[in-house]
Amino acid sequence: MTDTRGEAIRLDGTGPVYDQIRRAIRDLILDGSWPPGTTVPPEHALMEQLGASRMTVHRALVQLAGEGLINRRRRSGTTVASPPASHAMLDILSIPDEVRRLGQVYGYDILSRQDGRPSAELAERFAVRRARPVAHLSLLHRGSGQPHVLEERIIHLDTVPDARTERFATTPPGDWLLQNSLWSQAEHAISAVAAASADAALLGIAPGEPCLLVERRTWNQEAPVTAVRLLYPGARHRFVGRFGPYGAV
Repeated sequence: MTDTRGEAIRLDGTGPVYDQIRRAIRDLILDGSWPPGTTVPPEHALMEQLGASRMTVHRALVQLAGEGLINRRRRSGTTVASPPASHAMLDILSIPDEVRRLGQVYGYDILSRQDGRPSAELAERFAVRRARPVAHLSLLHRGSGQPHVLEERIIHLDTVPDARTERFATTPPGDWLLQNSLWSQAEHAISAVAAASADAALLGIAPGEPCLLVERRTWNQEAPVTAVRLLYPGARHRFVGRFGPYGAV
């Protein structure tokens, strides 16, 4: 196993100390400084290094374990978790990459955002419980200035707490989540729908024109991460998958 003595944990001084510790360790994991299998310092060592109480350090580690970033075992200690084998952009689409593969210049607009407990209508649309807070966003993705796909997304803020303060000013939510969260399960569905008037106006198509609706939900263990609805103008898009007897190729 790799030890962590060469990588200092640096707190940023913003917010509660437990959350500073969580973010600092998370960043070391996500940027590869602490690869899977790395031994995380024990609580008493973190207390001494960071000048924090046992309760503060314990709370940070519990949250990191809940996010799937570390494994805590009483006898063998705490180690950086291995990411799920399916944590790859092959399975979760990057819309910026999708646009660039078409030879177009990518851009996006955040149309709206609202944080808090979902309304009854929103909870029903995304099949989520109303008790937990979410960030609800609507975006329009563009290719060379033209509408490419309309996105509606919720992010579960209990599972991805950093999304509370992220403005998505330079990276759209889907790509930001790929860089800053883990997932272990996904549910994916594609259906044909007619464009509602408001959606049609944003996509630059006629009301009632056929569209492809891509719906996806992801979880990290049992904790919901995000749910998204992507509306593509049907005449401009098709989805192609190539696979063999053992899956995608």
